[in-house]
Amino acid sequence: MHLLKSGVPMSRRELFKMGLLTSGGYLAAKSGLSAWASGSGCEPGECQLGCSPPTTPFIDPLRIPPLLPQRAVTELRPAPQECPNNAINPATGLPFEGRGQYNGVLRPGTDCFQFFKRFPPREFFISRMRENTRFRITSDPNIPAQTIWGFNLGGNDPAVTRTPKLVRRVNELPPQAQNGGFGVPETSTHFHNFHDAPESDGGPCRFFFRGQYFDYHRTGELPGFDDPDTDPDQRILESQSTLWYHDHRIDHTAANVYKGLLGFHLLFNEFDTGDENTGFRLPSFPEFDIPLALTDKLIDPGTGKICFDLFGLDGLIGDKLLVNGVLQPFLEVQKRRYRFRVLDGGPSRFYELFLTNPDNPRQTIPFWVIANDGNLLPRPVQMPTSSGSSVRIGVAERVDLIIDFKKLARDLGVRRLWLENRLEQVNGRAPTGKILPAGRRENVLVEFRLVGNAVRDNSVDPADPTVRFYALPPRPTPRITRRFRFERQNGQWAVNGRFVDCNQIRFTVNRNSAERWILQNNSGGWQQSYGHQTTGRSRHIRPLFRLSRPRFALRSRQGRDPAPNAPRARP
Repeated sequence: MHLLKSGVPMSRRELFKMGLLTSGGYLAAKSGLSAWASGSGCEPGECQLGCSPPTTPFIDPLRIPPLLPQRAVTELRPAPQECPNNAINPATGLPFEGRGQYNGVLRPGTDCFQFFKRFPPREFFISRMRENTRFRITSDPNIPAQTIWGFNLGGNDPAVTRTPKLVRRVNELPPQAQNGGFGVPETSTHFHNFHDAPESDGGPCRFFFRGQYFDYHRTGELPGFDDPDTDPDQRILESQSTLWYHDHRIDHTAANVYKGLLGFHLLFNEFDTGDENTGFRLPSFPEFDIPLALTDKLIDPGTGKICFDLFGLDGLIGDKLLVNGVLQPFLEVQKRRYRFRVLDGGPSRFYELFLTNPDNPRQTIPFWVIANDGNLLPRPVQMPTSSGSSVRIGVAERVDLIIDFKKLARDLGVRRLWLENRLEQVNGRAPTGKILPAGRRENVLVEFRLVGNAVRDNSVDPADPTVRFYALPPRPTPRITRRFRFERQNGQWAVNGRFVDCNQIRFTVNRNSAERWILQNNSGGWQQSYGHQTTGRSRHIRPLFRLSRPRFALRSRQGRDPAPNAPRARP
């Protein structure tokens, strides 16, 4: 029996202890370790780039996940409480709630909510992690239904405003032995880029088990709410918009997210309102404000099932492109402006996003960038610019785009558009840097089909030079400078020569202070998304460094100012 299906979650550190990895980080003997041990060709059972069976694009509509209902917190049972509900559940022998556990061990009296009394939750929603054995990525009869894990089988968290909320995640995943080859049913839901206290952040070592729930407290407050020296008028400048959540279980993040444990969490406020008649007047949610989660998969040519080689150490690059869980979907759009919130859902691929007219691939198609990684830019940036005609995003990064289909139809005669990824990447380490030619069907993410006549559109025109969003916050004076070196050691990732350890705190920062951090990549050809440093593109991802809570401004890259469309401020 394969170790992968043995019912025991194996990490790379455990493989080292068993003598199954060499000092260089390679498998000493791969046969029998993986359910998809590599062979010499694309035979049944292979899980390799280029071996997926042929598929037909643009036959299925884009799936737009539904929003979960949220209700008054007085209806929630068991009622939420400030400190964890660690009473033992007789049905499981485990505490009812996983909060208060750290690295799988209960620590009584810990992880009480920091601001529960100050900001008592008024509303709640429940998200249940479950298996779905009938999930279709395509209606192509040659590709069968898939087994995935999801939050409410793919439903997004509600779009929310600044109201204190209680989020309850319930682990209803199947046993490890029934994982279908990959995935570990011990989860920690990380709220990526949220302004949260540690007990509600979903850290990689705060995982919980099947049969437990975990409560997370959202204060709904902006950064600086607890700093008496923060100007209240400045706090809105750090308001966030496009966020996401994903499993973050230490040593198994990549497999669990690849299996489906991810989703969007969208925030609105009095400026970014979700209503194009108010505030900044961005396209109205949800009809004209649409999230797009980009993922790539490998498919076993024998079974037609999505596969994941847990013991491949160079990352995973898929040859099938999915958007919101659908293989190369189409979306019918009206002739007006739309907002698209694009997420690189990983685990390893970078994307260079272009718009292409398939009826005239040489045509330059303009669009607008209005936000990156959760934050609106000070003003819209039109693409193409003098520095390029595309936008690049790395794993876990987001970018918000405005596409004006009315202008494109009127001025350029566009009837359909392709959102393409034209960045060549042949392994999980990094893209080659080569930009592929326009108009290749295998590189298309979504086909937009323009329908009907021009319609009424009350959203703001990003071409208006007077349009402004939030100004950048004032630049503080750094208290100290720290340097972080990202390196590969024996096939594992290290920061400043040290591996991750759940039981060690490597350094602390002064509250309400600023620091200058220099991130240095010494990994020998690997690229990383600095918004969420993990073990790079290894399929067996181990979190080692995250910039996903503190806000920062990118001052330089490779010693130079960032490109005009590069991220300037990050949550």
